[in-house]
Amino acid sequence: MPVELEIVSPEKLLLSRPVEMVVLPAYEGEMGVLPGHSPMIVLLRGGMIRLYEGGAVKEQLYVSGGFAEVTPERVTVLATEAIPSGEVSKAEGERRMAAAEADYDAADKADVTSLDVAMDKIQSARAMVDAAA
Repeated sequence: MPVELEIVSPEKLLLSRPVEMVVLPAYEGEMGVLPGHSPMIVLLRGGMIRLYEGGAVKEQLYVSGGFAEVTPERVTVLATEAIPSGEVSKAEGERRMAAAEADYDAADKADVTSLDVAMDKIQSARAMVDAAA
């Protein structure tokens, strides 16, 4: 029995189909979801969503962040941005990383919230560079 997966970005529904397992880049670390998983809502960091079929990765998508709702039979990803792995650009990731590092350098070091936002952007850009490599 597969788990139904939907990946939605602000622009469109990117994917809707059953998969054997999905691995999400949860904020706390990689999270595998199989049918029957406990219900939860998780924050996503920048990274790759991996779709498994037949015990192997069949497809990957880069997400820059977002949320995922997990139920025993469904995973719904609400991605800030989602890009199929073949379309991920290392040059764009490097451009984003340079901009994020500049934002971090310019941030008020006493403002923990702005530092956290800047670090999240750096991590997301680094994940994009790694996904393109």
